[in-house]
Amino acid sequence: MTASSGVAVAQLGGAPPSGGSTVAAPLPLSGRVGQSGSVVTSQSPVPGTNASVNTLNTNISVQGSYAGSTNSTTTMPFSGKLSLHEAIQRGLASNLSSVGLAAALKQAQGQAIVARAALMPNISGSYRENVLETDLQVLGLGFPGVPKVVGPLAYFDLRATLTQSIADFTAFNNMKAARETIAAQQQSIQDARDVIVLAVGGAYLQTIAAKARVIAAKQQVETAAALYKQTQQSKDSGVAAQIDVNRSQVQQAVQQQRLATLENDLARQKINLARLTGLPPNDKYDISDDVPYSPAPPLTVDEAVKQSIEARADLKAAQIQVRAAERAKLAAKDERLPTLAISGDYGTIGPRFDEARSTFTFGASLKVPIWQGGRAAGDLQQADAALDQRRAEVVDLRGQIESEIRNSYLDLQAASSQLDLAKSNQQLARETLRLTREKFEVGVATSVEVTQAENDVASADLDYITSLFAHNLAKLSLAREMGSADKKLDDYLKVQ
Repeated sequence: MTASSGVAVAQLGGAPPSGGSTVAAPLPLSGRVGQSGSVVTSQSPVPGTNASVNTLNTNISVQGSYAGSTNSTTTMPFSGKLSLHEAIQRGLASNLSSVGLAAALKQAQGQAIVARAALMPNISGSYRENVLETDLQVLGLGFPGVPKVVGPLAYFDLRATLTQSIADFTAFNNMKAARETIAAQQQSIQDARDVIVLAVGGAYLQTIAAKARVIAAKQQVETAAALYKQTQQSKDSGVAAQIDVNRSQVQQAVQQQRLATLENDLARQKINLARLTGLPPNDKYDISDDVPYSPAPPLTVDEAVKQSIEARADLKAAQIQVRAAERAKLAAKDERLPTLAISGDYGTIGPRFDEARSTFTFGASLKVPIWQGGRAAGDLQQADAALDQRRAEVVDLRGQIESEIRNSYLDLQAASSQLDLAKSNQQLARETLRLTREKFEVGVATSVEVTQAENDVASADLDYITSLFAHNLAKLSLAREMGSADKKLDDYLKVQ
């Protein structure tokens, strides 16, 4: 089984609290918080029947935002025929998970700008009009000849103010952590692209299989109709009994009902594919590609594991998350260090503009934290816990990637073996049906034998279609697990 999902990255703030000092921006405990959805492929054994070689139950499940999309036809006109590559391109452009992660990247970039702002100059301007009237006696200035009340006095103050942090290591590490968050988010977007290729490609393969089942069912309906006609003629000539006619008529009705059911499944698969690719959610289009059998690229399991570890974007994102958590821990440690800042202003003040005088102030401040109620220790403890969790997630993800690769190889081997057997069984079933019908024409075989041979052909056709889907889906899963699936797709799926 292969499970793939998007990875959310930490949100960073770092704005000073009301007290004015910079604090370490807290990270979520896990780098996987807020996953937007998942795409899971599974292959499990099922009991076979005497007439079937299908012993694998293969499925792909798309959950969360990966199952939705925005409208892709606004930017990519649609001709009514959908190829595999066009479906994937539409999915990459309009799948809701891709859209959401692009928005998350934009948000992370904004948060990095906010974190950087703590280290940049802050310049502001102000203009004040003041009117003053005061009682001097209240201020203790009651002297003979001095009026009790002074004013009203009017003056203005036009001023520009500058503040600049010179040394604030907490703010510096907050900024570095925010930049690491952006890099992790970019890798998460690439990982989401691989998951979208798996989701859309799997849905396309399901639609191909559903379409093939419909075609096979139509052939069975034609065969059943021909048998019914042949049986009726044999009865008219006195070779067959009425019960044979009735049995062939029932068989024809069963095949027609089976066709109706499979046509319904095809319509549902096309609607699901449309939802993943941003097309109108209906089945009013055709898929134009077929994906026949082709062997997987010649790559050993160990080579695949090595290449996947080097290329997987979700592992790179997790490793970058560790670096972000290390920066966050440094920021928490640096809360105990002094900070140095300068400030100044320049402006004019006076009762009127023609009497205004230029004034300025300049100062530097050194702030030494002595006791903050244990806040720095608490921030450090939180950052340390997040770092431990991120490191554990990297180790876990390495193991997950290796297990996914090995599972996909096992699925591929099982599907390949079943596909070979299904192809052989399909040829034998068709040959048996041909011989049985010839025997029925000369009165040697009964209609029961012909009906059973027809059912065997139908079962063999479905087995081959199911086995081919399992084989192609296993290769598609392997392409996703190797990373950069959109670029490697043609190596794993040969389109006709």
